[in-house]
Order: sequence, then C-alpha cells, then structure tokens
Amino acid sequence: MVFTGLVTNGQADTPANCTYNDIEGIWNLYETERSADATIDCDNMGPIVHKTTVKLSYPNVAVDQFGNHGTWTMVYNQGFEVKIAGRSYFAFSLYEKSGSEVMSLCGKTMTGWSRDVTVRNWACYRGQKHQQVDTKVYLLPPLPSESVMYRVNSNFVHEVNTAQNSWVADMYPEYERLTLQQHLARAGGRVSSLTLGVRAAESNFISRVRSASLPESWDWRKVSGINYVSPVRNQASCGSCYAFASMAGLESRIRILTNNTMQPVFSPQDVVGCSHLSQGCDGGFPFLIAGRYAQDKGVVLEECSPYEGHDDSCRTRASCARHYTAYYRYVGGYFGACNEEKMKVALVEGGPLMVGLEVYNDFLHYKGGVYHHTGLTDSFNPLELTNHAVLVVGYGTDANTTEDYWLVKNSWGENWGENGYFRIRRGVDECAIESMAVEVVPIP
Repeated sequence: MVFTGLVTNGQADTPANCTYNDIEGIWNLYETERSADATIDCDNMGPIVHKTTVKLSYPNVAVDQFGNHGTWTMVYNQGFEVKIAGRSYFAFSLYEKSGSEVMSLCGKTMTGWSRDVTVRNWACYRGQKHQQVDTKVYLLPPLPSESVMYRVNSNFVHEVNTAQNSWVADMYPEYERLTLQQHLARAGGRVSSLTLGVRAAESNFISRVRSASLPESWDWRKVSGINYVSPVRNQASCGSCYAFASMAGLESRIRILTNNTMQPVFSPQDVVGCSHLSQGCDGGFPFLIAGRYAQDKGVVLEECSPYEGHDDSCRTRASCARHYTAYYRYVGGYFGACNEEKMKVALVEGGPLMVGLEVYNDFLHYKGGVYHHTGLTDSFNPLELTNHAVLVVGYGTDANTTEDYWLVKNSWGENWGENGYFRIRRGVDECAIESMAVEVVPIP
C-alpha cells in the first residue's frame, strides 16, 4: 500500500482517528529553540534543541522526567494537549492520506506548537510515543457530488412526525438552494464511524449533590429579565459551526462578566481564514478556538473581518484589537469527564457552554419541541452522521411532554427551529450532546 502526501501542516484537514489508549503512555516531545512569539511558523520547523519526556496516565495526569506533575487531555480524536512545568503543548495526531484512504499514525504527532503558560517563549515541536501503536487504515466516506442538489422530501417529514410526538418536523424550501455537499459542511462535515461511541461520563455523588441544588430551569436569555446571549447568526453553507459556537460562547460570557455593559460580536471569519488550529470551512473544535486560539492569538470584532461564508486567506485588519481567553477546559477537566450534572453546574455558575452534537437527517427538519433522533433515514438525501458545534444556553422540562431538555442556540439563522434555537432531550446524552462540553473564561 502506497500513501502520498505525508501531512505536516496544521492547516490541513485532520482525519486522524486516535483513541485514548493510543495516546496514553510515555512520549518524547522534541522542541525547537524557545525564543519565538505567537507569529512562529511551524510549517518550517527548525533544529531540535529541547527534549521533554512525559508520561500521560489515566485519567488526565502528566508527569515529566523530573517528576513535575501536570495535566493532559485528548482533543476529540484529533490530537492532545499537555500542560506541565509551566509549558503548554498541542499538536494534531499524524496521518497519511491518499484519496479517500487514511492511515492514522497515532504514535506520532504532526508539527505542533508549544509555549509557556504566559503565552511567551514559543517553539515548534513533534511528539513520538515510546510504545508501539498499531497503524489504523480506513476509508473516508465519499463526498456527494458538488452538483447534486438537496431535495425537500415531504414523505420523510411526514414519517418523522408520525413516528413520535416529542417534536415537530417541517420542510424548509430554502434547503433546495444548497447541494448535498453544502448541507454536509453546514452540519459539521464528515465523521468517521471510528469516532462513534464518545459518550458522557458516569455520574458521581459530588456532581449529583451540586446539580440537585440548582434551579429546576435556567435560560441565559432571561435571567432576572436580562438577556446575556448574543443574537442568532447564520453560517450559510460553510462548515464554520465551530467558529460560530466559539464566538457565541465568548460573547455571552463577556456579557455575563460585565453585567451586559459589554456586548461584543466577534468574527468567525477571522477563525476561518487565520487560525492554524482549525480547517476553515472544513471544520474545527471549540476547545481549540474559544480556548487555545483565543488565548494564543486572540479574537477580533466582526467589523475587523466580516463574515464571507467561504474559505479565504487571512484578511483581518492588523490594526484591530485582540480579545483573549484567560482559561478554558472541557467540562469535568478533560475530554471524557463531561456529563449532564457537571454541565448544569458549569452553565449556571459560568455561562453558556460550547458542545458537539451528532447530526442526523431528521434534525435538519426540526421546527419545534424536544428533539431526539428518530432513527429514520431520508433515502432521498442521505446525509451521513456529522459533528456539529452549538451553544447550550439553558435547560428545563417541557410542560406538555414532561421531558427534560437542553436549550441550545444554533447558527442556521432565526428562521430555523424555534427562532434559531432548539431543545433536545437532557440526561440521556442524546446525540452525544453531554460528552464534550467546553467552558471558557474570556478577558473582558
């Protein structure tokens, strides 16, 4: 088997599929000179100057060769972040790709970035694991043809409404202006079947006690009559949901921190065009954008880089001020520790949370109610499983069905769903919504 185009550029798409067991173990991190700033170009890695050996153990413990203790986390199945001895490291896992065939080389990383916790003294690095990791080969699902248009299927909508009474499906005629490929991008892009099985963590006594003390319902749009959530926006056909969810989370939390005296609207296009931690209109992760990118480089206001809805070179005005994140993490402390109870606590105490959501065909037609996946498939429009990023702003219990739900802000415009929002079953990890929530503390 021959693979071409070994990937070393962090801006490429990242179809690596690495599990916790692949990453856990002893790693050597090989760094360049630690003297650069945030503009460092790691596409052209210089000579190795530093070597750090670090053991990554369950659940999130990192220990280096000198006995210093730190933490680490997976970033979905795409890479991992380590924080130890005053430095922070992130790199995507290595893969090779030839057409639709992908070889995941999870015992090595692509070239990544390291810097100290004050966001100074930058370096480039690569990681290699001591233990052998089996190579995994799989095929990416084929993309629909760019010329195949989406067709509204009234029979499918009827089937969804007949199958259950928790929520209402409807037809959106404007969908027919998009191709199947554009729908796929808008809903988060292709997700390999190897990523399935990511689920919420088990409950524990402490989280149950803290959760039980919270109000029965919460909505950041009307806390004591005040709305702390920025307006719904429309990402169009670009796969930039992660950027919109990230900016929306930062916007809301700044409103909360300043008692609504600051109401910024941040630029998703700056992320799409400028971030080496995402893949433009091909996707990304809020942990890396609202968290690491906003801490490393900062985000800008919308007028500094207006939204274009497609990939482009970085056009952000250099004179614009940057706004930064002070702290970020997966709810629970690391990827794999999140669950409903911890999300409720983090939501009420800190503000809206960025989450991932498995999107199926029926979700595209959501109009109102408490959503759950029906299991039905639209044979006219076979939208494979995708991974969409959205913003949880509240929770409650439906008065008619008595179903517990999360209240979630989407980025498909105000005409979709319940004025741009949807409600989804809570407490059962519906569509993996309770498996990877992210919380951040922006600097107002």
